[in-house]
Amino acid sequence: MIEQREHFQKELTKLNDLILKMGGMVEKSIFNSVEALKKSDPKMAQAIVDLDDTIDKIELEVDDLCLELLATQQPMAVDLRFITTGMRVGSDLERIGDLAVDVAQRAIELADQPLLKPLVDIPKMAELAEKMVHKALDAFVKRDAELARSLWADEEKADGYRDLVYDELVEIMNKDVKATPRALPLIIISRHLERIADHATNIAEDVVYMVEGKVIKHSPK
Repeated sequence: MIEQREHFQKELTKLNDLILKMGGMVEKSIFNSVEALKKSDPKMAQAIVDLDDTIDKIELEVDDLCLELLATQQPMAVDLRFITTGMRVGSDLERIGDLAVDVAQRAIELADQPLLKPLVDIPKMAELAEKMVHKALDAFVKRDAELARSLWADEEKADGYRDLVYDELVEIMNKDVKATPRALPLIIISRHLERIADHATNIAEDVVYMVEGKVIKHSPK
């Protein structure tokens, strides 16, 4: 019985480590996607696209491990919530990786053109989104529901950056329709970064469920 419990704990640690490994990769992808945009560097952007297969494989490994633990270990309430949360976190991280790829692809699209304007709010937004992912994963590891709740304010900031980018670029397009091919990809990038922030908030909501057993999705923050 003790041996079985020790094996179970090792598998839970493995799950934790896989999620952190995946999280580190997506954080790097977020940062590098906007760096590639700032530097007009298609090679850096392509490296993010190439990394996505590895992130997808780790998500499958997370899923497989969670399903095996659920099927063979019959975990009690706290461990059960950790495992089911782990599956959802893996799914959100995989989607964040996809969104970073989308940003990288827009960077490739714009690489052979001069930037429409100096980038100010998009890099700030990317930095915030990356920090939100890191904070959400930190809350997951520490089982810290209050740290998870602190992401609500961050999500509002991300929405504010998205609106600033949108309003500024629409104004530019209204003044000069020829700017549209360079402005629209930047609007799309801001929406992708806002969605990354949303997924980080999803992780935070799942952490609150894991720690407190409270489902807070779709409820007023």
